[in-house]
Amino acid sequence: MPRAIDDPLITTFGRLLEAFSGMERRLARTLEAEADLPLTWFEVLLRVARSPEERLMMSELSAQLALTTGGVTRLVDRIVEAGYLERVPAPHDRRVIWAVVTPQGHDVVERAAAIHAAELHEIFDGFSGTDLARLDKLLDRLRQP
Repeated sequence: MPRAIDDPLITTFGRLLEAFSGMERRLARTLEAEADLPLTWFEVLLRVARSPEERLMMSELSAQLALTTGGVTRLVDRIVEAGYLERVPAPHDRRVIWAVVTPQGHDVVERAAAIHAAELHEIFDGFSGTDLARLDKLLDRLRQP
């Protein structure tokens, strides 16, 4: 009888985690060294900058980052203190707070995105367009609940 610990999907999942962890460490080192920006800050700025009007409700940001609201609040506090984001109350409901990219934050995220993209091009060098399209489709399937 096969052992549960030998299930091939456990190995597949472990390989996925190892690939992600290695890429994340490499990308974080590069962003810190070349853009003086922590990867977590970049992720927040990127998500907000890609949102309509470069703003995102704090609750949406929390859901996208899979962090508690308290964790996002503390993270955003530090980014606001650096001058890259600001908190803006929604005019329709003062209980709703948007994270909004400042002009300085926009400059920083654009510079960091160029560095990040260059590093990703190196990581994925050797993957064909077909490989990347297939990977995107597979990752989209994994993202489905």
